[in-house]
Amino acid sequence: MEINAESCALDLDNRTTLLDALREHLGLTGTKKGCDHGQCGACTVLVDGLRMNSCLLLAVALDGAQVTTVEGLSSDAVLHPVQQAFIDHDAFQCGYCTPGQICSAVGAITEAASGWPSAATAQERPVGSVALTEAEIRERMSGNLCRCGAYVNIVSAVAEAAEAAREAGR
Repeated sequence: MEINAESCALDLDNRTTLLDALREHLGLTGTKKGCDHGQCGACTVLVDGLRMNSCLLLAVALDGAQVTTVEGLSSDAVLHPVQQAFIDHDAFQCGYCTPGQICSAVGAITEAASGWPSAATAQERPVGSVALTEAEIRERMSGNLCRCGAYVNIVSAVAEAAEAAREAGR
């Protein structure tokens, strides 16, 4: 598979989750192990551009996949716009959930820009992109829990990053 734009070949037990492969075999500790049951979102990564809970994915099933972790979002020491928005809006407290929140936000922005509806989308079949209102952001980010309760700032950070992406035509 490709991890953070680098080819990666691993010899793993077939029961190894992507989360454990990332953390224990590759040293990519940005992705966090929270509940290990797919309920908290701390382990969210992007697989072929889609957000997924890495604790629920078997690494061997991702042969040929492109995986992006929070470490792979920045380039040349320049933060991804979502990472920068989280800093600008102080969208974290303890920071444990932050990598999963950021990866989920990147995925949510992409989904909305592609016209994927959520349970909060006003129309059943939107034409073009879905506007990321506060309700949309809260719904789309609902799979990522923050025990510290930084949700207000997380929503503000995602809204700013989504607006910047829209203006940049991404």
